[in-house]
Amino acid sequence: MKIAVGADHKGFEFKERIKAILKKMGHEVIDFGTNSEESVDYPDFAIKVAESVENHQADRGVAVCWTGNGVTMAANKIDGVRATLALNPEMAMLARAHNDSNVLTLSSKYTDPNELENIVKVWLETKFEGGRHARRLAKIPHSGILDS
Repeated sequence: MKIAVGADHKGFEFKERIKAILKKMGHEVIDFGTNSEESVDYPDFAIKVAESVENHQADRGVAVCWTGNGVTMAANKIDGVRATLALNPEMAMLARAHNDSNVLTLSSKYTDPNELENIVKVWLETKFEGGRHARRLAKIPHSGILDS
């Protein structure tokens, strides 16, 4: 699977760890930056990740900032993107099973670094349940869900 990753300066360290996790799992990584801890603007990176998912350059994306809120809001402005914040493995599982999340957003401040690999793994391996969840997602404009 091709996974796009991006982060602002506060998410840089997590992004680097996520790249290593994804490569270890056998995924191809597309890195949209940032490439240091020098201050940058989170929307620039979240939007690049989301657009790569929208245009099928990447199968899924992962974006990181300090709280996770900024990258979630920015990524969800892109048609067909369902960016969901996961602070723990259960949130990651439900983001996929119930929301068919195609962009995982993470908080470098509130996520336990020891849980990072498990969160990413659970998110990647969980299948969308469809059914009533597809019907609900179809009610969200530009969600990319066509069947109900």
